Amino acid sequence: MIKLLKQLKPFRLAIAGVLILVFLQSMGDLYLPTLMSDIIDKGIVEGDQSYIWRIGGFMLLVAAGGVACSIIASYLSARVAAGFGKNTRSRMFNHVENFTLHEFDKVGTASLITRTTNDITQVQTVLTMMLRMMVGAPMMMIGGIIMAVSEDAKLSLIFVVVLPLLIGAIVLIGSKGLPLFKAIQIKLDKLNLVLREHLTGIRVIRSFNRIEHENRRFSAANRDLTDTAIKVNKIMAGLMPMMMIIMNFSMIAILYYGGIRIGDGNLQVGSLMAFIQYAMQIMFSLIMVSMMFVLIPRASASALRINEVLDMQPEIEDPAAPASAQGSNGMHGYVEFDNVSFSYPGAEQPALSGVSFSARPGEITAIIGGTGSGKSTLLNMIPRFYDAVEGAVRVNGVDVRQMTQEELRSKIGYVPQKAVLFTGTINENIRYGKEDATEEEIIHAAKVAQAYDFVSAMKDGFESPISQGGGNVSGGQKQRLSIARALVRKPEVYLFDDSFSALDFKTDAKLRAALKEETTESTVLIVAQRVSTVMDADRIIVLDEGQVVGMGTHRELLDHNEVYREIVSSQLSEEEIA
Repeated sequence: MIKLLKQLKPFRLAIAGVLILVFLQSMGDLYLPTLMSDIIDKGIVEGDQSYIWRIGGFMLLVAAGGVACSIIASYLSARVAAGFGKNTRSRMFNHVENFTLHEFDKVGTASLITRTTNDITQVQTVLTMMLRMMVGAPMMMIGGIIMAVSEDAKLSLIFVVVLPLLIGAIVLIGSKGLPLFKAIQIKLDKLNLVLREHLTGIRVIRSFNRIEHENRRFSAANRDLTDTAIKVNKIMAGLMPMMMIIMNFSMIAILYYGGIRIGDGNLQVGSLMAFIQYAMQIMFSLIMVSMMFVLIPRASASALRINEVLDMQPEIEDPAAPASAQGSNGMHGYVEFDNVSFSYPGAEQPALSGVSFSARPGEITAIIGGTGSGKSTLLNMIPRFYDAVEGAVRVNGVDVRQMTQEELRSKIGYVPQKAVLFTGTINENIRYGKEDATEEEIIHAAKVAQAYDFVSAMKDGFESPISQGGGNVSGGQKQRLSIARALVRKPEVYLFDDSFSALDFKTDAKLRAALKEETTESTVLIVAQRVSTVMDADRIIVLDEGQVVGMGTHRELLDHNEVYREIVSSQLSEEEIA
């Protein structure tokens, strides 16, 4: 947590202001019992009314000053904590944006959401209290002890017994609570995971009548979290009664021995009342510290989880001295795989092994193969979603590892296997590929992607809203809008990762014909399952278990490649093949 709190440097002045104000408030609070003692011993006992009014007015002034300091300190501490939370969320979000797909899989989306929201909020809440309590409480305790000793040193010996008991209770309960607070955050991740899967997969859940099963899953995760929360709250709930018992017995001891000392003439009534107030201040400062011990373990667990993400270094980083790929071999968009091999972490077999081929501008290179043959992995190597373990992937003759990710990806128009749309209008979703795209460019991209007709038929046309995840459009419409988003960018390299699977054969054929005219100066790589999608490509690469087992045109592969022939025969009739 200390490591995370180092990020408070921008708020040094505000923190200094809080410390000064809390110090002044504490000094005022410590001075009030002495003034009250003087009123009793010098004003009431001696019957001096003018002294009572004078010192009473001064007490009101000191109290008003303390209230003002408290209000301003609360305002500044809230600003510091809110600013810290804002900066930490931004820092974490920006850091996570640099993660590779491997890091996302390692931490988990649900856990990243929890860490960016709930965990940071926990630390922010504790920080607000720390700025007030963790500074004010020690001041009040130390100052209270000094003032109590000044009132009666012998009576102050009671604290020698009481304070170790209070501190021991706090440490004992805090040490038992910390592991459980860590467990709560992990179980909260699990609950978020189950809830996220339930909400995103609601159509599948309902279609298979698995609502009861999902209810049981959620109830189990919820019960696990609840049981742990109840357990830790039971432990923490014991802290306050223990402290109140100790405090009440302390008051009894102070009144008993204080009465004896008054009877012996060693202590005045006003001094005893001041001593009781100082004792209360000391004990309440420890109660404030104990309240912090309820929150600090949870905040510490949250801070560890936040630091775990912030300390995680992305596997893929920009080179120290990046090279530029501006068509160094005379062509823009030239893609080359040179003996590329890649393995996922922990996998027994490589996903790709010894892959070599080249794709040139003006050509359509199609990649086909069975499920798990490495088609999508191969495509993901080009924008550096993954880096090659062996060999090299080159764009315009430059190894992609020698280019900045921003420069590399600015040359690529990517359409993922699962079409992704964002909340906003259709116009905004297409313009996502190019922020400064004109209306004409957007309309042209939509026409090429075969999306113009259904968009125009909508009530608001290109200003029609898209709901979260594109839930208000069909799968085929989502794919076409995703393709339009890539087309409006006019990149050097187009990557289509099985992006035509939701289209009917007629729309598929029209889209491919329009794409061929649109991409005459760009390199196009298409991953597909359907033979009809790839058979007109200039080059077809056949993958099997991560290896290239065939390369050529549709006719060449049909005549000489057994794997491709099996794929074709499984999809087309004898008449269609002929």
